[in-house]
Amino acid sequence: MFAVALTAVGVVVGPVATPAIADGPIRPDQWHLDAMHASEMWKTSKGEGVTIAVIDGGFKLDHPDLEGQFLPGKDFSGGAGGVGSYGDGHGTEMASLIAGTGKSNGGTGAYGLAPGSKILPLKINNGTVGPVVSTDFLGQIGQAVTYSVEQGAKVINISQGISSVATSPDDVEKLNKILAWARGKGSLVVSSVGNSADSGNLVEYPSALPNVVGVGAVGRDVVATSESQQGPQVILAAPGVDMVEACTGKTGYCKSHGTSASSALVSASAALVWAVHKDWTANQILRVLINTAGKPTDGSVRNNDVGYGVVRPRIALTDPGDPGPADVSPLPADAATPSAGPSPSASSSVSASSVPSASASPSDVAVGVPTAQPKADASSGSGGSAVPIVAAVVAGLVLVAGVVFVVVRRRKSAVQPEAGVLPVSSQQPAGGVTPLLPPPYEPPVASEDNPYTK
Repeated sequence: MFAVALTAVGVVVGPVATPAIADGPIRPDQWHLDAMHASEMWKTSKGEGVTIAVIDGGFKLDHPDLEGQFLPGKDFSGGAGGVGSYGDGHGTEMASLIAGTGKSNGGTGAYGLAPGSKILPLKINNGTVGPVVSTDFLGQIGQAVTYSVEQGAKVINISQGISSVATSPDDVEKLNKILAWARGKGSLVVSSVGNSADSGNLVEYPSALPNVVGVGAVGRDVVATSESQQGPQVILAAPGVDMVEACTGKTGYCKSHGTSASSALVSASAALVWAVHKDWTANQILRVLINTAGKPTDGSVRNNDVGYGVVRPRIALTDPGDPGPADVSPLPADAATPSAGPSPSASSSVSASSVPSASASPSDVAVGVPTAQPKADASSGSGGSAVPIVAAVVAGLVLVAGVVFVVVRRRKSAVQPEAGVLPVSSQQPAGGVTPLLPPPYEPPVASEDNPYTK
């Protein structure tokens, strides 16, 4: 009943994340690295010299696979504990998928796609610390983005989002201005589009804002997953099923699915290319990632499921083509600030006047890429029910003084639990929990038949 009440006010709640079993070497289960030819790419680039800011809910700084990968970060959450405290493993998982070194267990731990890159960990209140997310969620993201740019982060990964109907138009406008400033300063902002395609497909911020690379998820068949949100905000796609990564559970490793992971892989892909072409701008990096992406299987140049296609950093490294003009963005122009739907009153602590003045970079089309559809705004989202959750999460949410606070919808979905416990399906019907058995390990796809490199 409480979940229904949350849905009525536009609050979207994410599924439960629980620890996964870690029995033996982890690297063989990371199928996406084999499909993307990581070992081959690492002979050319591991993302060395590139800083990727990860804006999330906290990080396990001493995980063996991530030791030495974190730069000094900052906590914008307003809570206690600092960057190294966390309510769940989401931030650690994103950092692992990007820059994990696999050092644990004698070098058989979890690897990131860009293990030579460094992570700038930035903590926000995403609802994992305390019963509800801060009403200043978008404001905290804005502060973290500004700090990322000031610290020289080339790539900014935001595997987070909130439904457009649960935001304040003023907060959206302020964040939009900050993102335009960040783009003008040369940073590439990447964000997951969300996991509610099969339960309402509500537009989420920041992925639906201009100057953001929205990322959807595909499975091993290179088809968009049923949960990956659809729309003109999708620019690229990346693997987002059976993702094995470092986390904060008892075993230290988890298996998850969702567009969170896909966003992390696109951020890592950008780092791989940027490490080789240090003089390229964010516009050129993104243009090459778009032009070398595996095109949609329906034969179109772009669609609302996977955008311009599945990112292929191997092709971007071996045959990047013309990167195009440095000061022209491959993303579509959208001068208007998207409007947000009704939401609880909340003011962002990052005011528009606090954003350094800088005009957004030009917004022409990419070399060889037709004009993209405009980024989605709140009015393009359709209503729908929230993603089903287990009772434990519902019980953890509270009403304060009769006001329902905004709860952020994390992009990740259910994670395989430890031995002896059946996982919860993110596709479960409302009011029930459907157990699933862990899928068997599948060997890497042969190079000639690899759908990710066709």
